Amino acid sequence: MDRHLEVEATLPVDAQAATLVGRVWLPDAEGPAVVAVRGGELFDLTPIVPTVSFLLERPDRLEIVREAPARRLGALAEILANSRFDRRRAQAPWLLAPADLQALKAAGVTFVRSMLERVIEERARGDASRAEAIRTRLEAAIGGSLRDVRPGSPEAARVKEHLLAEGLWSQYLEVGIGPDAEIFTKAQPMSAVGHGAEVGIHPASTWNNPEPEVVLVVNSRGEIVGATLGNDVNLRDFEGRSALLLGKAKDNNASCAIGPFIRLLDDDFDLDAVRSAELVMEIEGPDGFRLEGRSSMREISRDPTELVAQLVGPHHRYPDGALLFCGTMFAPTKDRRAPGMGFTHEIGDVVAIRSERFGTLVNRVTTSDRAEPWTFGTGALMRNLAARGLLGPR
Repeated sequence: MDRHLEVEATLPVDAQAATLVGRVWLPDAEGPAVVAVRGGELFDLTPIVPTVSFLLERPDRLEIVREAPARRLGALAEILANSRFDRRRAQAPWLLAPADLQALKAAGVTFVRSMLERVIEERARGDASRAEAIRTRLEAAIGGSLRDVRPGSPEAARVKEHLLAEGLWSQYLEVGIGPDAEIFTKAQPMSAVGHGAEVGIHPASTWNNPEPEVVLVVNSRGEIVGATLGNDVNLRDFEGRSALLLGKAKDNNASCAIGPFIRLLDDDFDLDAVRSAELVMEIEGPDGFRLEGRSSMREISRDPTELVAQLVGPHHRYPDGALLFCGTMFAPTKDRRAPGMGFTHEIGDVVAIRSERFGTLVNRVTTSDRAEPWTFGTGALMRNLAARGLLGPR
């Protein structure tokens, strides 16, 4: 885990050109700070912008992050070293997830491969032992026919008619190639964990996986102003038993990881850079198990702007902004515990998600009842900022 918490691994390959904003915990303030990354050091922006949400509403956000006078908090290397969950010194700062008041939302089944895996979960009723046989049958029947279908198109409607006739239609295919995307609440504002923290899986789950994703950062006007990395920890058995268990499959203590920093869109990093992002994920287990997978935003079935248009609009507003997980094509099927059982997490797995223009997000897996409890919510943040004299006209 330590190698992923080094400065070179954490930051984008073009870090000197990147406009990066994050959050750290300040022990002396007993609360968080909004920080800018400048030349390998972190600077406190909180006296100017008390929350990341507020910063992203500002038209001068790039200038604030790059140039505004700010107190130096310390070297990034030192704060990274203190961000590993099991080596944290309580008297020194550590990284938090780089979002605060924003809604934490996710788009599901936006890649053909993961869409088919959702159909497999549904037909297996959450039983991993049945997945391989169903996978073979479904891929032979419909896998290739969906790869070039544009969601909501007349061609998609014809494919739906054919699959209905064959008895192969699914609620996951409906949101995968139908006109309406699946947009759901991943977790509550302030509940995400950051770089170096533990992520939690429900202790009753026996079939689960990480989901490496690009996360769009959207302000209250529906503008995509940045992006970051995320791990949408997923319980395949719970959701496979019933789609109505989606909330329990997705939203548990420490089940949402975001970071390491938000990269703001600017002249060196535009939406096309997000559209072309390539993600590499490594899983290293305490049992010696190792798995590497990739997810490419080039394979997404709906453009990021289309996903955001279905998230924000006259039908739904987010006054504090939102973060939107874009989905993943990574759905690991490599056997781990037994032949034919596919992949599932073991306690102690280290999951690292890397993309050249974003850096690396690394977390260790535990159960959600053993992960650090979420106790600092929106009310606590407001009380803390008020006590520090940071609320008021800006």
